[in-house]
Amino acid sequence: MLKLSERFQFEGQQIAWGSIGGGEPLVLIHGTPFSSQVWRKIAPLLANKWKVYFFDLLGYGLSEKRDGQDVSLAVQNKLLTALLQEWDLTRPEVLCHDFGGTTALRAYYLNGFRYSRLTIIDPVAVAPWGSPFVGHVRKFEEAFSGLPGYAHDALLRVYLQSSAYSQLSEESIKIYMAPWQGREGQGAFYRQIAQMDQHYTDEIEKLYTPMETPVRILWGEKDEWIPISQGQKLANLLTNGVLTSVADSGHLMQEDAPEAIVAAMFN
Repeated sequence: MLKLSERFQFEGQQIAWGSIGGGEPLVLIHGTPFSSQVWRKIAPLLANKWKVYFFDLLGYGLSEKRDGQDVSLAVQNKLLTALLQEWDLTRPEVLCHDFGGTTALRAYYLNGFRYSRLTIIDPVAVAPWGSPFVGHVRKFEEAFSGLPGYAHDALLRVYLQSSAYSQLSEESIKIYMAPWQGREGQGAFYRQIAQMDQHYTDEIEKLYTPMETPVRILWGEKDEWIPISQGQKLANLLTNGVLTSVADSGHLMQEDAPEAIVAAMFN
């Protein structure tokens, strides 16, 4: 498990973060509905070359969760920018996944932040996106938040497994479920889904052009959350069509094919 022993105050809310290794800076950004623990198998290997920074997005993992909180994509790029300033990083390398990819892209196009290299895994970046489940939660957030704990846990387990092509281990399932359990966690889980809005990617999709930063896009061929055809659309806009497809990987490549991520980073 990664240790997030540090705390950063962002707009009066605590953000959990940590770092390992030495060398040039590398920032890891997780997606939804995960936490920085998606990098627990990968970060120690990367720490042999980089100083690796990782954190839990606002409303996720060990970072603060509370009623009425804005945890939408509108705030996460502001958090990223604030953290990069706190760490005194001007052009770090960035490795990101899912909403973490969206956050890095929003920080680049909306906040003017630049990276030395950007590696994106299955990001939420091109319309349309959002499953029927997301639509139901957005309409009936209060009902979902009020589910009995056993019903919520069962739904959460199935939802997490659907992100992967391979069978997730019981250990992995427990790690990913833990932040979303209990009254606070359950409410936070449905809160972040209810605040998913394609508007936040529409804002930047119209700005997509090849970036000043070297960019690599990795995509799981078996991704059932965001099909690889969406990845190719993004690659056509950012990398002149260059896309690395990963066989036998779903959306959660950190579990299905962590070796593909490590290989890409050291290439």
